[in-house]
Amino acid sequence: MEIMRLNGVDARLYPLVGPLVMNPAILRQNNNYPFKTSNRYLWYIAISDGVIVGFIPLKKNEKSYHIDNYYIQGDRTETIDALLHRVVDDLGTDSLLTALVHKRHTEAFRQNHFRTDKQLTLYDKMEYIPVPEI
Repeated sequence: MEIMRLNGVDARLYPLVGPLVMNPAILRQNNNYPFKTSNRYLWYIAISDGVIVGFIPLKKNEKSYHIDNYYIQGDRTETIDALLHRVVDDLGTDSLLTALVHKRHTEAFRQNHFRTDKQLTLYDKMEYIPVPEI
C-alpha cells in the first residue's frame, strides 16, 4: 500500500478524491457530512493496486492537527494503520494530534495509540498519545 501526501489545494488532489467525496454512498458512511479542504489541510491518501482505499484529511490549527472527516474502504484496519502510521511519522512527537473518530473505528485508532477524550453519539473525540522512546 502506498500513502500519498498532498496539500489541500494541490491540483492532483481533486482528480484523486473528487469521485469519492461526491459519492452518495461514501457521504452516507460519513453521516452525510461533507468533506472539506483548504490550504490548511494535508491529505493522506492510501492507494492499493492503483485504487484509492482510504484517505485522511489532516487540518492544521494554530498549535495542533485534527482529523475529522476521513474515508476507509471496507473499514479495513490495515488501511487505518497505514494512514495513521504515516501521519504520525510526518508530524513527530511534538505536535498535538486529535481526531473525531467513527464509533466503528475507535478500536483501530486505540491500537494506534489514540485515547478517547469524549464519547459522543456517533463519534469519539480521541487524542494521540505518543509512545515514549526507549
